[in-house]
Amino acid sequence: MSTILLVTSSPSCGSVSSTLAKELAAGLSASSGAVVVHRDVGTSPPAHLDAVLSSAIRKPADQRDAPEAAAAAGSDLLVDELLAADVIVIGTGLVNFGVYSGLKSWIDNVARAGRTFRYGAGGPEGLVGAKTAYVVVSSGGVYSQGPAAAADHASSYVETVLRFLGVQDVRLVRAEGLALGEEAAKASINAARAAIDAHVNV
Repeated sequence: MSTILLVTSSPSCGSVSSTLAKELAAGLSASSGAVVVHRDVGTSPPAHLDAVLSSAIRKPADQRDAPEAAAAAGSDLLVDELLAADVIVIGTGLVNFGVYSGLKSWIDNVARAGRTFRYGAGGPEGLVGAKTAYVVVSSGGVYSQGPAAAADHASSYVETVLRFLGVQDVRLVRAEGLALGEEAAKASINAARAAIDAHVNV
């Protein structure tokens, strides 16, 4: 049975990015029969890289000491979830022009040389495989176009990481302008839901 890995990253209840990402994963699951594995890195963030974890994830498992083995266990689980997934759905708000810190930690834990990418004679090679990824990004302002577009380091960052890991089919869903008044927010969320419906009903 196929699997959808849903990664939500907002620590807030009622988050637009989390709500839309969950709706997208649920729609994909309903249309395909895939099982959804939900990893909430907003309320339960992975460990940030420290000296022990950084050392542990750079070593084969049989070369780790006891503290390194304990530190690497969580990272190994996250990598296993990513590799096992057929589809990836990631939800994040645009926070200070980037992603939530929990999502950054998730990326730091799953971007693992030798497991999700490797360096060869021709440069880096992604090992995650030919999956489809959906990135749901919410923002208070409008960043898809206009003078603020260059300040969106969230969607471009997540897409760059996914492509580096080998996921070439990356699809973006935006809900933006959420702080520009009730009508603007409602219209943007409705447009995002229409985009989700289009992805689900392909």
